[in-house]
Amino acid sequence: MTTAESRRVELDADTVERDLVKLVLTVVELLRQLMERQALRRVETGDLSEEQEERIGMTLMLLEDRMDVLRTRFGLEPEDLNIDLGPLGPLLPRGEQK
Repeated sequence: MTTAESRRVELDADTVERDLVKLVLTVVELLRQLMERQALRRVETGDLSEEQEERIGMTLMLLEDRMDVLRTRFGLEPEDLNIDLGPLGPLLPRGEQK
C-alpha cells in the first residue's frame, strides 16, 4: 500500500466514525493554527490588552488539550491529521501538528 493510499479516507462501515472524526479534527487543527498565528501577530503589534492576551492564550491551551484528548480517544496521532492533498502537498505545515 502506498503512502497516498494509506492516507485516503476509507468508507468501510467499521472505520466511518474514526475517519469522520479524523476529518473534523483536521479542520479544527487547521483553524487552531490559524487562530494561533493571528493571535501572535496581534500580540507582536500590541493590539491586545494584557487581559486579552491571557484569555486568548488560555483558550488556545484548552483547545490544544481537548484536541489531545480526542486524538487519544480515537487512536490518532498528530501526523494523522495532516491530510495529503496530492500535488498540493500536505494540508498542515510539517512539524506543526500538535
